[in-house]
Amino acid sequence: MTEPMRDHWWWRPGWRVGRSFYTWHITFADQPAAQRLVSDYAPALAALPMLDPVPVRWLHLTLQGIGFTDEVDRADVDRIVRAARERCAALEPFTVIIGPAHVDPETIQMPARPLEPITQLRSAIRAAIGDVWGPDNVPEPEAGFRAHVSLGYSNASGPAEPVERGLTTHGEHRAEVTVSSVSLIDLNRDRHSYEWVDVASVPLVREGVGRSR
Repeated sequence: MTEPMRDHWWWRPGWRVGRSFYTWHITFADQPAAQRLVSDYAPALAALPMLDPVPVRWLHLTLQGIGFTDEVDRADVDRIVRAARERCAALEPFTVIIGPAHVDPETIQMPARPLEPITQLRSAIRAAIGDVWGPDNVPEPEAGFRAHVSLGYSNASGPAEPVERGLTTHGEHRAEVTVSSVSLIDLNRDRHSYEWVDVASVPLVREGVGRSR
């Protein structure tokens, strides 16, 4: 039997209205393929009022958190960004496939594959945090990471079967996207949506240096 859906918007420990969080994400607002993917699934999500769809502007793949903005010194944030620029300069842009969508107990999410370049990028970001705070003080476990992009969030508790039927009827969709940078963002969830202000964008190749073949 499928696990029931749960309301995603309960207040997790530490969160409250008006509080925000520094975190590293891959974002997709500038990717036409991601925009098409959101449009492909839009009719299915629109028919399911128990879901809050994610606009393409807020589509993201969560990589690695730093901490709540009222607990992290901004000077440390700037140092972490500088370290991330050094670490990510050794990486190259890569492509991944996101989709198709499936039901998770609190979300409609799409896997991102292949996993290896994503985990390599996450490792670089974790190493950058460790450069500033020490490798034993990097927040969040390294293990258990699931690379996915959420397409919608459950706003109520209830059976998952109607959501599964809606997705199945609508068919499977995928998109190939290019990851050429990673974003540090100031994230909040006050309005049943993950919204953010950009803090820094770090390219996956040293700025001003092209890739050689």
